[in-house]
Amino acid sequence: MRLRRFSFFTLGLLSLMIWVSACSRQPTPEAVATDVSPTSGLPEVSTPPTETLPGTEPGAAESEALTRTDEQGQVVVVVTPLNLESPGQTLDFEVSMSTHSVDLSMNLAELATLTTDTGKSAVASHWDGPSGGHHVLGTLSFPVEANGGSILDGAKTIMLKIADVGVPERIFEWTLQ
Repeated sequence: MRLRRFSFFTLGLLSLMIWVSACSRQPTPEAVATDVSPTSGLPEVSTPPTETLPGTEPGAAESEALTRTDEQGQVVVVVTPLNLESPGQTLDFEVSMSTHSVDLSMNLAELATLTTDTGKSAVASHWDGPSGGHHVLGTLSFPVEANGGSILDGAKTIMLKIADVGVPERIFEWTLQ
């Protein structure tokens, strides 16, 4: 009887350990150490250094260099610009979100804003990602034309802000050529 209880306890403990290790996220090389701000209680997050856009269409290595990761809270958000060098009517970003504890059934088009160092801004016009799940991948699009001209005219940097995805705000920044 005592051996049977011990076996059930051991099996339960082993199952719990496997479940916890499978659901916990592993830090990535892009992860940036953060300090907790004493005023807000939220971590201050910085994205990796900005990269200058190449003069040609980005290949796999260049695309990876443009990727920005934000690991605040319980959601990891990874953003890669798809057509910064030659946008059509829209400026598109691939957005990946991953979590095991936060509801991802939001419409990112309602939560995202694109701004430039020239003061121009645009709200997202379309999000084609699925609603819900633990791992979401989609394209977030912004109109290139805003306020009577291209949002990119004269811009040296662009900043993508995404609100309320597990934390109040996430900021991704790129330097333009």
